Amino acid sequence: METAQSQQLAAPGTFTAFTRFVLFGGGVGLASSFAVAALASWIYWGLANALITAASTLLATELHARFTFGAGGRATWRQHAQSAGSAAAAYAVTSAAMLVLRQLAAAPGVVLEQVVYLSASALAGVARFAVLRLVVFARSRSQVAATVRTARPVHATAARAAASAGPVVLGRAA
Repeated sequence: METAQSQQLAAPGTFTAFTRFVLFGGGVGLASSFAVAALASWIYWGLANALITAASTLLATELHARFTFGAGGRATWRQHAQSAGSAAAAYAVTSAAMLVLRQLAAAPGVVLEQVVYLSASALAGVARFAVLRLVVFARSRSQVAATVRTARPVHATAARAAASAGPVVLGRAA
């Protein structure tokens, strides 16, 4: 029988983690797009984008550590750095896709631009999910799994202690 703590610390399955990744990451991304637009009305757009991107990456990494990948707590600075690296790689992929589109079509239509951008973004998102799950938060999951495996309920420990105390002699009844 699993304890309540071990159920909370268990890493979610791939489908559940991916669903949470899309919801949390997409939610933060959507909120970020509005935040950049609002902040850009006061400061230079490039600076607003950089500030919101940094803040949203920190927020998304915290959400992914706590809820998406079952790390069991706050993200470490190393996980934040690795997550930022994967976000930068995703940004490079989408930028490269748009650059290639501009080289292939002098004046691509809005629909074609959106198809290329969203396709590259989806591909980069799946790759980013894999990196976060298999690299960034993998160590935390293995540590949590080891903790869950080695944790023993109190009643099992007490029973083992009683059994190792020596043979129990039952008295005769009559």
